[in-house]
Amino acid sequence: MEPLKLLTVFLAIAGVFGQDDDELALEKKLCQDKSAGELFRLNAGKDSCRDVIQCTAGGLQAIRCPPGLAFDLEKQTCDWKWAVTNCDKLTKEKKVKPLLVTDEPLCEQENWLACGDGICIERGLFCNDVKDCNDGSDENACDQDTDPNRAPECDKSICTLPDCFCSEDGTEVPGDLCPENDRCERVPQMVTITFDDAINNNNIDLYKEIFNKQRRNPNGCDIKATFFVSHKYTNYSAVQEMHRLGHEIAAHSITHRNNESFWTDASVEDWAKEMGGSRLIIEKFGNITDNSVVGLRAPFLRVGGNHQFTMMEEQAFLYDSSITAPLQNPPLWPYTMYFRMPHRCHGNLQNCPTRSHAVWELVMNELDRREDPTYDEELPGCAMIDSCSNIIGGDQFYNFLTHNFYRHFDQNRAPLGLFFHAAWLKNNPEYLDAFLYWVDEVIENHPEVYFVTQTQVIQWIQNPVAVESAKNFAPWQEKCSPGPRESCFTANSCKLDTKELPGEALRMHTCVRCPNKYPWLNDPTGDGITF
Repeated sequence: MEPLKLLTVFLAIAGVFGQDDDELALEKKLCQDKSAGELFRLNAGKDSCRDVIQCTAGGLQAIRCPPGLAFDLEKQTCDWKWAVTNCDKLTKEKKVKPLLVTDEPLCEQENWLACGDGICIERGLFCNDVKDCNDGSDENACDQDTDPNRAPECDKSICTLPDCFCSEDGTEVPGDLCPENDRCERVPQMVTITFDDAINNNNIDLYKEIFNKQRRNPNGCDIKATFFVSHKYTNYSAVQEMHRLGHEIAAHSITHRNNESFWTDASVEDWAKEMGGSRLIIEKFGNITDNSVVGLRAPFLRVGGNHQFTMMEEQAFLYDSSITAPLQNPPLWPYTMYFRMPHRCHGNLQNCPTRSHAVWELVMNELDRREDPTYDEELPGCAMIDSCSNIIGGDQFYNFLTHNFYRHFDQNRAPLGLFFHAAWLKNNPEYLDAFLYWVDEVIENHPEVYFVTQTQVIQWIQNPVAVESAKNFAPWQEKCSPGPRESCFTANSCKLDTKELPGEALRMHTCVRCPNKYPWLNDPTGDGITF
């Protein structure tokens, strides 16, 4: 599902205050304890909840949220009125910060650090979700720049393939095929097409049209894609068929809860129930027995920080593909999370992991959505294609795809990710026609290009081969071009319920035996026994 569009950037400018002596004194008083760019109120109350100001080099600037919205001080963005609960406050909560950087050491013991009140505690107690300092400051400086226990910078002397890959800025090409990230003609250009959410009768025909067994990679195998499957309304006989055809099936949660903050704040156990449970359901009812469900994507791309990635290690997931990297040239290659991310944590209220984790990140490079990059002013990029709101026609979409393809192809050939929700193509035939025309054109004109799954990208990074050898690269030949289905011509249609969803009767299609109950968080096998 597409995240709710809130007007977080296009705030209406209400005016700029004058600058006489009295107002300069007021400005100094108002701004003395504010961080750079912080927005705050002059007046509290529901009638003033749309209006905030910020301190700028030119003075105090007044900003007003559009009608129907209010300003959330903690989120520092406009949100629906009903969702904002701090209209009675003037500023966001001030959190005491620990004394991590001082002219002279404050703690005598090695590997001890000072709380905001000067009391020293062990380094390992910082940013562990427990307030060990009296003032709670040990939990108030925990991003990728301030967490005292954060992952180290990339060290290529110990981070070596096939198990570890990193580079200082994230743009380095794996292997020795592209010296100094220049002259990358020997590097295959990988394109990953992904679809999020349920697979069912609403989109099966679309997938058949795109993956029609006529579109083939240079090695003669059908082009492949990755499907991040959420549970509710999914047809598992269709999941089984997509897996049989060689596409990758990955986890996208059981519930796909609409409360985005849930995913940001979820515990390790919450993530395990959602994603481990999702994988269990996919494997059992999609009849997938080859341990190939190894990836996940967080709903709404709402990354769950260290909790999510700790769960992934514990549950033996291979990769995540939820973290967005801001638009840049050249784009980023995937990396492992043993070392610090090579880019900033991008996105409003995102909770990126800070610690070291044995997980691959198939980073979502933002796409350049400008119609004419030669002349148009710079615009923020977009990760999910249906969030590129300025695409309004088929020709424009074709130009968008072509420009972004060559942005990868002509630079470091980082994998080009095209991330969709099926409804965007299904409901816009003009976009679908443009997309298929572009895919066919790339296949015809570029023998260096392979449309592969997310896991196949990792397999290439772990063992890089040149374009001339890619046709014989074994991991890209698996389930090369399967023939017609030979079983499960008519799936079981199971009408089910569960105590976890009172009042709902849900139908689930599967090629295996119907369960007793509709699988859900506490009963992913559908046995009717909750954990």
